[in-house]
Amino acid sequence: MCSVAPVLLASPALASTQGTLGATSTGSVQITVSVPSRVQITGLTDITLANVDPGAEARKPQDTCVWSNTATKGYTITATGSGTGGAFTLASGALTPVTYAVAWSQQSGQTTGTALVPATASAGFVSTAVLPGCATAPTTTSSLVVSIAPAQLQAMASLTSYTGTLTLLVNPL
Repeated sequence: MCSVAPVLLASPALASTQGTLGATSTGSVQITVSVPSRVQITGLTDITLANVDPGAEARKPQDTCVWSNTATKGYTITATGSGTGGAFTLASGALTPVTYAVAWSQQSGQTTGTALVPATASAGFVSTAVLPGCATAPTTTSSLVVSIAPAQLQAMASLTSYTGTLTLLVNPL
């Protein structure tokens, strides 16, 4: 014969106390608050590289702000270009697209960083931002670096603008 015992589920202990009837009455309640993981990236500006020497790498770093509210202040970056499959490419009509590279540093003021793979989450980074949008010091926490190799610059038609969009997805870690 098989018997089934009732299962008791643990529930949070109630810490509230009720007041008693009298000239005054005091009661108390316990307050519990939690927030979900959140991140924010700010400080991004459009990149223009004009009249660059095709014999040397073109590099454009910019300082950004990433804020994370996780216990470790951690985050990942997924960079996706506007090329096929999220490739980092710049296009101009029917001309052959050219590729560019994207790097990220968890420190501002950098001209190099960890190479990002198109449409792939990076390894973890750590933010030093205290508030979203770097509303207080530090005002920047990280660096985005876009570069184009000489071979790609030399493949471009002169006096022609090539364009593309780079999307940066930040996830809390």
